[in-house]
Amino acid sequence: MTRSLSAEDARAARLWYVADADGKVLGRLASRIASVLRGKTNPAFAPHVDTGSFVVVVNAAKVRLTGRKLATKEYLRHTEYPGGIRRATAAEVLAKHPTRVIRAAVVGMLPKNRLGRRLATKLKVYAGPEHPHRAQKPAPLSDVG
Repeated sequence: MTRSLSAEDARAARLWYVADADGKVLGRLASRIASVLRGKTNPAFAPHVDTGSFVVVVNAAKVRLTGRKLATKEYLRHTEYPGGIRRATAAEVLAKHPTRVIRAAVVGMLPKNRLGRRLATKLKVYAGPEHPHRAQKPAPLSDVG
């Protein structure tokens, strides 16, 4: 009887990729990143195991939103005080905290459980072109946007 190997966390190959968000459409970029973080590009993919790779996103401030989303899309956050809801348009968030736009889009595409929270820690987002992960020798993430 032959036994097929199940995907295990320890057996997963952790690769590093770098994605340049300069001029890329937010949703298309986020779906590609979420797929790599989840491990769906890995032949040993299993939905219950973290088989994904790390993704470093640079130039987050230069990501592109289509249509009128810069003016109409709203991001909500709460201060944890009564009545403490805060609203900001995509343009305001992109100007003040450019990494939050990409992080919110990618995390929204990950599972809403402890696996998804663990996968989200493998996403590294930077507003400019520099990142501190040169030692990991990240490969460029192709087929984006």
